[in-house]
Amino acid sequence: MALHPVTQAIIDFAAGAVGGTACVLSGQPFDTTKVKMQTFPTMYRGFIHCFSSTYRQVGLRGLYKGSTPALIANISENAVLFLSYGRCQDFIRFVSGLDKGAELSDIQKASAGSLASIFSAMAICPTELVKCRMQAMLEMEASGKIASGQKSTVWTIVKTVMKTDGPLGFYHGLSSTIVREIPGYFCFFGAYELCRSQFAQYMGTDKDGIGILPLMFSGGFGGACLWITVYPIDCVKSRIQVHSLAGKQEGFIKTAKCIIRTEGIAALYSGLTPTMIRTFPANGALFLAYEWSRKFMMDTAGNFGA
Repeated sequence: MALHPVTQAIIDFAAGAVGGTACVLSGQPFDTTKVKMQTFPTMYRGFIHCFSSTYRQVGLRGLYKGSTPALIANISENAVLFLSYGRCQDFIRFVSGLDKGAELSDIQKASAGSLASIFSAMAICPTELVKCRMQAMLEMEASGKIASGQKSTVWTIVKTVMKTDGPLGFYHGLSSTIVREIPGYFCFFGAYELCRSQFAQYMGTDKDGIGILPLMFSGGFGGACLWITVYPIDCVKSRIQVHSLAGKQEGFIKTAKCIIRTEGIAALYSGLTPTMIRTFPANGALFLAYEWSRKFMMDTAGNFGA
């Protein structure tokens, strides 16, 4: 039985929020290491050095720095993303002349994910800015960007942004976030659906029957394809969001050119190792939590005739 469109939208939103929570809890230490290496690449010799230095200086809590805004960012991003993903699939069916509820191809689902990412970028940019600044606070103190001993709570960072740049300050890096999201989520959803299709074909079942491990691998594979495609863009975005604290930050193109000119192209890939390590458990957990919670809620709503 088909669910009411409002019920379906609520389920997509809630399942995306559950998936976003699972993603943060499983991958935050690696994300913290990634941001540190992106924004201060000369301070660390590599992933192990950055990870161990952070743990040695501030302990496990240092690796989970920014977890609160990360949770808010991922919950809001994935809730909006998967809500929009369902609606964008309807739009793709409309422009393709397909009946409502018709099954889309993997490429069509990838296109719907790419379109949905525009809406999720608006939701994630402010919270991701706060998260990145919290994660890089230790390095900003060491480099003299901020005063030593300054408190790094969500509220102090929010007050600083409001004081120096006003509400629009939370959207530093928005253009680079959108530039990152559109191709990134095409690859993300495309690779995820393609991988699930291959597993289903090999196992002689449908996509929903492939099991936990193939589902998690498909999510991880989608995440890996996303990051390989857009990692340099994400690096530029992190620089803009973190270093704008110290003064007016140039735009995306000028920041990218400056990094390449002064540090070389390799600097755009600083932190890629922890990102790739993180992507399989984090995105595997994301899609596992999303698919299972969505199925549970749809079955429950169906039983009540929603």
